[in-house]
Amino acid sequence: MSSKDHTELEAKPTSVSRTIMTEIIFPLDTNYHGTVFGGKIMEYVDKISTIASMRHCRFPVVTASSDSLDFLAPVLLGEAIQLEAFVSWTHRSSMEVYVRVEAENLLTGEKRTTATSYLTFVALGSDGRPTAVPGVIPETDREKRLYESAPARYEARKIRKASRELESY
Repeated sequence: MSSKDHTELEAKPTSVSRTIMTEIIFPLDTNYHGTVFGGKIMEYVDKISTIASMRHCRFPVVTASSDSLDFLAPVLLGEAIQLEAFVSWTHRSSMEVYVRVEAENLLTGEKRTTATSYLTFVALGSDGRPTAVPGVIPETDREKRLYESAPARYEARKIRKASRELESY
């Protein structure tokens, strides 16, 4: 860990890390159902989360875990998808990133949430080891709810990690 402690760094508003990405779904992005491959969404989610976490801490980062990726509705060929990501909570050197994926029918303007995800990233210092990251200041009601519920997700990640370690013996 770097010489500065997590609590000594000046917290940053969620808007600092907010990242928006828009793509259109082409035939090569789809499966035989005419819907986007789940793996393609996963790729976009990891990319946008990396950008959001680096904007927050201004250090190189690595993906530590993908806690969830919940597919709520299909994304169809020809639709646009918009991903929104931001750092929702931090702990020492780690950052929880929330991602929301929305599909838009470009002909009708209809929009719907198609996926949500939580990922954890770790910031790396110049020595390649985890380094302290700033805290988060949630700004909107949604950000405040995510921030307040984050410690429970953090504890669940710790329990899941401990159970995996036990399984390896």
